[in-house]
Amino acid sequence: MKITRMRKCAAKIVLLWRLQGVNVAEIKDFLKNSFSLQGLAPDLARDLSRLARPMKLAAGAILFENGAPGNGCYAVLEGSLKVSILSIDGDEQLLAVLGPGDLVGELALLDGRPRSATVSALKDAQLAFIEKAGFERFADENPAVYRHMLSIVGKRLRQANDVLAARSFLPLPGRVAQTLLQLSETFGKPLDNGRVLIHYKLSQADIANMAGAARENVSRVLNDWKRAGTISRISGYYCLEQVEFLEQASTL
Repeated sequence: MKITRMRKCAAKIVLLWRLQGVNVAEIKDFLKNSFSLQGLAPDLARDLSRLARPMKLAAGAILFENGAPGNGCYAVLEGSLKVSILSIDGDEQLLAVLGPGDLVGELALLDGRPRSATVSALKDAQLAFIEKAGFERFADENPAVYRHMLSIVGKRLRQANDVLAARSFLPLPGRVAQTLLQLSETFGKPLDNGRVLIHYKLSQADIANMAGAARENVSRVLNDWKRAGTISRISGYYCLEQVEFLEQASTL
């Protein structure tokens, strides 16, 4: 009975994907990677990916706001999202830019508390959503899934700690270097000689917002690095020419 219900559910999801013009094979393959499911047993990875349902988000649209109910998590299939916090005065602090392969809202799968930030689409995005209730039913029957998600949340917590430590102790060049390296993890494309192209067009204001600094000061750092050959611009994209230098600059 359980297998029959699961097959019917999977069939409905497949039909929905087809109606939306989504390549089912590509999404199944993507989910295995985007949720880091390769650490799970193959059957668990397969069945968990079947819980996901696709959705689309237009550029500028809000996925969820800070304080909204945490009803599940999302994987980015295409496009890009920004994670930010707004002050009472309306000032925005950009926390992260997410692209294909990233998760957002995964804490809701574990604690069910309200959202801790606002997430919106920078570009038209295609997402895969896993509802909290469905995830809990599946994970209760397969505790290994909880352990796996805890490892993902632990990684995110370490990254948040690194950002907090950088803003407290690193000088501005170190914070800018950390920002560029983080962006390269999401949007990076390796080139020859160890160079990495950040295949996403960012403004100096975006980088300054993520680094927690004034745009004018960040502009000076970026211009100094361009003159020194540490970074370059290729067709409007930032290219990390000396990755090792940036890694050293971002080390506490």
